[in-house]
Amino acid sequence: MRTILAWVVVGVFLLAVNGMGQVAPPMPPVAQPPLPPAANPPEAGDQPSKPADSLLGPMNSQPLELSPEEATNVRVYEIANRSVVNITTRGTEDSLLFAPTRQGSGSGCILNRDGYILTNHHVIDGADEITVTLADGSSHSARWVGSDPNNDLAVVRINAPAEVLRPMSWGDSDRLVVGQRVYALGNPFGLERTMTAGMVSSLGRTLRTDNGRLIRGVIQTDAAINPGNSGGPLLNRRGELVGITTAIISRAGQSSGVGLAVPGNTVRRVAEELIRHGRVVRADCGIEAAVRTDRGLLIARLTPRGPAEQAGIRGPELRAIQRGALVYWAIDRAKADVVVAVDGKPVRTMDELFAAVETHQPGEEAMFTVLRNGKSIKIPVELVESR
Repeated sequence: MRTILAWVVVGVFLLAVNGMGQVAPPMPPVAQPPLPPAANPPEAGDQPSKPADSLLGPMNSQPLELSPEEATNVRVYEIANRSVVNITTRGTEDSLLFAPTRQGSGSGCILNRDGYILTNHHVIDGADEITVTLADGSSHSARWVGSDPNNDLAVVRINAPAEVLRPMSWGDSDRLVVGQRVYALGNPFGLERTMTAGMVSSLGRTLRTDNGRLIRGVIQTDAAINPGNSGGPLLNRRGELVGITTAIISRAGQSSGVGLAVPGNTVRRVAEELIRHGRVVRADCGIEAAVRTDRGLLIARLTPRGPAEQAGIRGPELRAIQRGALVYWAIDRAKADVVVAVDGKPVRTMDELFAAVETHQPGEEAMFTVLRNGKSIKIPVELVESR
């Protein structure tokens, strides 16, 4: 398990179980205690049986009717549990003297009967070996298909018979509302296909990934999520995937009632691209760095001969300054344009700039509004594929 934000008061933890050496084996299942006998004695003819040599009270063996809430819980589990897999990984730590083995575990979802499995990028990042265990107990070696670190998502593939693969059903995460019942299903601490229930606590959160990019529209839930849940589904009451559990906010690295999930509609779009291309095709405008100012984003660096530079957007200039016999170069940031909007939408941070650009496909045109010498001008930029 890795921390993805520096601790201030609490930390945000990715939920894969990662560490040096051997991962603790899964704990054996714990038997559930029987329900206590009814407060009132059963009717005549329905008397609980009591063996003649029993030293304990009678046991009520009559079927117990489930409440509507319990029935929903059972139905969700029956629908979805066979679509969830356990993922274990092995890799080596970088070291100058020796290469210790690193093992980890997480969860995943079956995407289709062709053997494609969805999980979090951080679950399989750096792994030399990936093993997927299905609901029937069979284990299969997996190969990496593609990753999207920007959304902490990845796809791997196994070679397994189609009849043992049960794909996950999809729900519409855009229709979620705060207070709606949701369920987290995964393998916390290696305990396979564990389900917990809670509600949508908030919508539209942001989560910064390991590579510094923001995941937008993140779902917050109070369903118990723990290390090992990473890559498992967040489900609605129809047993449909509406999110992928990714991180928790906690002081101790365990569930504290604040879990975060990548929204299902983002997951579906990214998974399609990873299966088709092995990567997510994104548009790029050629602005590599900018400084946030009161007026907007002051351009600090442009990609040489990139889309923005070719469109006429200006970055800082290099000026030769002579002091006696010495000549040195200085950066003149006053010559740089200030980006204030993309397609008419204000942008105040690089995250907002990237988000606006990535609503386009490569080859499309985005309209940049920049300030230059105190005047606002519009410059169309033809976007290219991000590398």
